[in-house]
Amino acid sequence: MDDQRVVTGRTVADVVRLAVRALVHVVLGGTALLTIATVVSVLGPTLALDLYTPAVAAWWTVFTAVVVQGVPFLLLGTVVSAAIGALVPERVFRRLLPRNPALAVPVAGAAGVVLPGCECASVPVAGSLMRRGVAPAAALAFLLSAPAINPVVLVATSIAFPGQPAMVGARLVASLAAAVVMGWLWARFGKDEWLRLPRARTAPEVSSRGWAGFVAGLRHDFLHAGGFLVVGAGAAAAFNIAVPRSVLDVFTDSAWLSVLLLAVLAVVLCVCSEADAFVAASLSGFSPTARLAFMVVGPMVDLKLIALQTGTFGRAFAVRFASVTWVVAGASSVLVGWWLL
Repeated sequence: MDDQRVVTGRTVADVVRLAVRALVHVVLGGTALLTIATVVSVLGPTLALDLYTPAVAAWWTVFTAVVVQGVPFLLLGTVVSAAIGALVPERVFRRLLPRNPALAVPVAGAAGVVLPGCECASVPVAGSLMRRGVAPAAALAFLLSAPAINPVVLVATSIAFPGQPAMVGARLVASLAAAVVMGWLWARFGKDEWLRLPRARTAPEVSSRGWAGFVAGLRHDFLHAGGFLVVGAGAAAAFNIAVPRSVLDVFTDSAWLSVLLLAVLAVVLCVCSEADAFVAASLSGFSPTARLAFMVVGPMVDLKLIALQTGTFGRAFAVRFASVTWVVAGASSVLVGWWLL
């Protein structure tokens, strides 16, 4: 009888707690909607934009072109990525990699060519590989290469840059070289105290098995990456339209400044690797090498990746690894661009 009363008390407490939580959400949501409606009703007529002005029409054209071109490849990439994550056991990587870290790094980097994955999924996969005995240097090389040189990304790059196979080859070579160099640098200079190995999975929905894991991974990757595609497309369109040509000429006239600007822009925009080629193609005022830097740096170093790496491997690792990766990826882009472009 006492146990039944305790259970009943807990049930009532849970119901009350849910009711209070729902009430709080309704109140806060209603207040937010009323505030937005008030601001729009008061300031709307003053701040309204004429959608037929040339500037707005040009922005909308660039934005639509980037999104329409990028969404099919984004969907294809997330489908393949989810299938790989749900059907391919992680022990396969461990069995295929050599035990010598110096040899395992290029093998792990090259594995990214055949195993699509978004940047967000590569971080927990790398952590899982480390927990299962894979050398950190090899796991980190895979972390950098998988979202940068997989087949979906390369095909998307060929569509974004039609008739320019050199751009596809340059992206493959520069990204793979940066990933392998970073793996070797970690094997040589990395310290155990910098790297905090995760004890639990940081993204269970990505690493689940079977059909449920496929659906969860697809939903996670597509919704997450799709949001960044829209944001990146809007930012790229605004950049093309809003930045005065005189300011842009300061960077486009200098090969070094243009590379530096787009390398920084790649970190800030956080565009998904399956769609960043279309954003880069829209930045037509910059040199091919600068746009190559945008596509090489972005999948390896951006704000969301730095946050994920901090939460997974620790701040000491993320600060060092992200900063060095940015320099290595930028240098690789310049060297390969000078060679192939």
